[in-house]
Formats: sequence, structure tokens, C-alpha cells
Amino acid sequence: MNNVERIVKHLEMTQVVMNRMGRNSFQLKGWSMTILVAAKVLIARTDLPSPFLILALIFPIIGFWFLDGYFIRQERLFRHIYDDVRKQSDTNFEMNVAKHKSKSNCKWRAIFFSIVLGSFYGVEVVFTIVVFAVIYCG
Repeated sequence: MNNVERIVKHLEMTQVVMNRMGRNSFQLKGWSMTILVAAKVLIARTDLPSPFLILALIFPIIGFWFLDGYFIRQERLFRHIYDDVRKQSDTNFEMNVAKHKSKSNCKWRAIFFSIVLGSFYGVEVVFTIVVFAVIYCG
């Protein structure tokens, strides 16, 4: 296998990892929304011993938020690896993400409060609080 074929193979391997991380992130958003809506439908149909149980839904939302952030961070780290590999003339098939963790778009704060994650999960948290206020005050 010559150098170009090795680089192409390494790029393909990195692309597979990025696709998997993106797919996991997408599925987490779907699961988060499904569980949230199902829980709120069940809450609306039954007598709650305490309306504060609705606020307990914030914990799984934040859990999904962190897990989704993890997958997006991994995808960004592998994008940096992809960028490094495409510039090489030969490769050793290394996929070490440690050297990219300090980059600004790969830091937890940048990812957790990104427009996509912040707006998606922020809306879920606000929606949960509004449902609580309607049930508790109404």
C-alpha cells in the first residue's frame, strides 16, 4: 500500500468515527425529546402527589445535554485529526485526540453552551419549568 492509499484509508477510518458521533448526537436529541414529551403526557393524565416531580425531569435533560456534548466534542476532535491527516504525506494511523483538546472549539464550555445544544436543551428546560408553573400555579 503506497502513502496516498494509506492516507485515504486513514481519512476513511476517521470519517467513520465522525459519522458515528454525529449519529449518536442526533439519536440523543430524539430520545431526549421523546422521553420528555412522554413524561409530560403521563404527568398531565395522572394526579401528581407533588408537582415538583415535573422539575425532576430537568435532571435527565441535563444528563442528555452532557452526553450530547460529549459526542459533539468527540466529533470535533476527530475533525481536527481528519484535518491533520489530510495534510500529511504519510500516516501511522494514529487517532490520538489529546493534542486537540485545548483548542477553543473543543472545550466543554464552548460545546455545552453552543447555539445548537444551548438552544435545544435550553428550550427543554424552559418548557419543563413552564409546565411546572402552569400545573403548580394553575
